[in-house]
Amino acid sequence: MAVRLFSTLAVKKALDDVLLEAFERETGIEIDGVYDPTTQLLLRIENGERPDVMIAVTSSFEELRGSGVVDVGTRVPVARTGVGLAVPPDTDLPDVSTFEAFKKTLLDARSVAYSRTGASGIYFARLIQDLGIADEINARATVIDKGFIALAVVDGRADIAIQQLSELRFVPEARIAGPFPDDVQHYTEFSAALGVGSTDEAKAFVDFLTSDTARAAYEQTGLEMP
Repeated sequence: MAVRLFSTLAVKKALDDVLLEAFERETGIEIDGVYDPTTQLLLRIENGERPDVMIAVTSSFEELRGSGVVDVGTRVPVARTGVGLAVPPDTDLPDVSTFEAFKKTLLDARSVAYSRTGASGIYFARLIQDLGIADEINARATVIDKGFIALAVVDGRADIAIQQLSELRFVPEARIAGPFPDDVQHYTEFSAALGVGSTDEAKAFVDFLTSDTARAAYEQTGLEMP
């Protein structure tokens, strides 16, 4: 029987491009994956769904402590990523090398796309509020419930997409302008944990997620080991 995986979108490219195939080839174990922002994965659990393995924002596991669904004691960090910007394929890359250039790029944009539920979008919404530019940005923003936000700059809905760097890479037609400047950068760490009552097959997969093969896959897809 396949291992039931709940995974944040941030590591999906590493899983799809390398890790799932490599794990199945090495062990013969199939992975049945569900991919959503962490907030949506938690909602799935609230609605009665049960994973064998969960990969999510590290801090979110505290909400599951004592839930009888995920064994938080098995949690291991697997990867982290920062937030970046992407633009349409035929657009010059904007300057985001300094805070002032970054802020100007946001304010000059026709529309900035970001996620309503993803970790990067939640952070960005708070950031522009702290910077005092939320009303101006949101008046013409493209706010997306979930998914790969760079699709919005490819299909013309926006000319700036904000998302974690690993997720921006999932839309190769978009051009990544770069990460946020250091003074406003935000790193999100992701961990994996076993579902309560999970099998040896599920444990083998969690172990595989911290292997050298996994490390290389993370680095290829805009992630890094924590």
